[in-house]
Amino acid sequence: MTDFILVRHGETVWHAENRYAGRADVALTERGLRQADDLGAWAGGQQIDAVYTSPLTRARLTAAPAARALRLEPRIDERLYELDFGDGEGLTVAEMAERFPERQAAFLRRPVTDHLPGGNDPRTAAAQARACLEDVAAEYPGGRILVVAHNALFRVLLCDLLGIDLDDYRRVFPFLDNGTLTEVRLSGGQASLLRFNAPTPALRAPSPH
Repeated sequence: MTDFILVRHGETVWHAENRYAGRADVALTERGLRQADDLGAWAGGQQIDAVYTSPLTRARLTAAPAARALRLEPRIDERLYELDFGDGEGLTVAEMAERFPERQAAFLRRPVTDHLPGGNDPRTAAAQARACLEDVAAEYPGGRILVVAHNALFRVLLCDLLGIDLDDYRRVFPFLDNGTLTEVRLSGGQASLLRFNAPTPALRAPSPH
């Protein structure tokens, strides 16, 4: 068996307006950088065998403090890219409703079957991410692996691993907070969800009053 700790990257500059960030290389906020530091502080006290990350800067910056604390070189895997939101990239839900209301309404009903126009097929993305985890599990049997990537990707991946219809990913896993810990175990071709969206313990000393 191999355990995977899935961590959504830190907060980005698009979060305040809830804009869809897929393949755009959006920067972390100061809060996002602090979330990365908190992850690093937590990881330094853990037994973790490898660190994997999406190629996007927001994921790599989030993974960097943990990799340094563990004295590991982060490994970038293109199968961990966020979903491509196509024509919805950088837009809010309200802006999508103005520009392509029928497609946006269909997306909200069935976000995988009727994914956003111009975007990639989430089923393909989930299969690629699952293949990544399975390859890593084969390389690290009995290991514990930290994976830093993205919100929508992780949610469709979890559905794929747990045998849930991918069109239900927004309902079954309605949100995944920045910097939180979600842990899954792969064993004998089966997946188990050990924890979901758990806050990273605040290990930094409190600020003086």
